[in-house]
Amino acid sequence: MPQMAPISWLVLFLVFSVTLILFNILNYYCTLPKNLSTSEKETSFNSPSLNWKW
Repeated sequence: MPQMAPISWLVLFLVFSVTLILFNILNYYCTLPKNLSTSEKETSFNSPSLNWKW
């Protein structure tokens, strides 16, 4: 069984690398982060203070 030439390993590596990079870029930019409304932002930061009374 003949072995693959090194140039074809290089081509396969480049094809899979470019595919992986494009897939990651598309997934990163296709998802939009959820924007919190102002009321949700205010309530999330107003947590009750923890005053320990020892």
